[in-house]
Amino acid sequence: MVLGLTGGIASGKSLVAACFEEQGAIVVSADVLAREVVNPGSPVLDELVKTFGLEILTEQGSLNREALGRRVFADSSARSLLEKITHPAIAHLAECRLATLRSTTHDLIVYEAPLLFEAGAENRVDQVLVVLVDPQVQVERLCLRDRLSTTEARQRISAQWPQTDKVKRADFVIDNSCSLEQTRASVVALYAYLAKPGRPGVSIS
Repeated sequence: MVLGLTGGIASGKSLVAACFEEQGAIVVSADVLAREVVNPGSPVLDELVKTFGLEILTEQGSLNREALGRRVFADSSARSLLEKITHPAIAHLAECRLATLRSTTHDLIVYEAPLLFEAGAENRVDQVLVVLVDPQVQVERLCLRDRLSTTEARQRISAQWPQTDKVKRADFVIDNSCSLEQTRASVVALYAYLAKPGRPGVSIS
């Protein structure tokens, strides 16, 4: 089966994905796919430059994600343009990768996608796991990780769906507000549950 893994920014999705990998799951990351579709020379990167200008490029000609992020997170219309350009390419690549993996034998395939709900990509997966985090912890982690001010961090968080809305649509929830050991234990338990064939989906937290 394919488990969609999503959650708010800085909630710890990559950490949870890594824990699933430790258990033997195959992980497909939408963020990694997003980097692939904007490789230098790609039509997607060319379209981004036409739309946002040369200032979104590094001196080496690759995408400067921080520069682009500053543009789109401060402007909802610019963010919509970015999504219109990149989402179809990411969706196509994700569907191809997942289709290939579905044709092979794996206990669990995890599709890590920060914007799973926002992009309407739930149909790519069988069930959805949302990683939840305390809002204050989320702001602190984002400020530390991306070297942002509190205002910038809150701006980026507000650009996504509220965590509560994502939880309502989840089959499973893992709270990543506390220790790594607690999060890993939750992943181990969920992996053991999902890796058993024929088990029906239920909501747990």
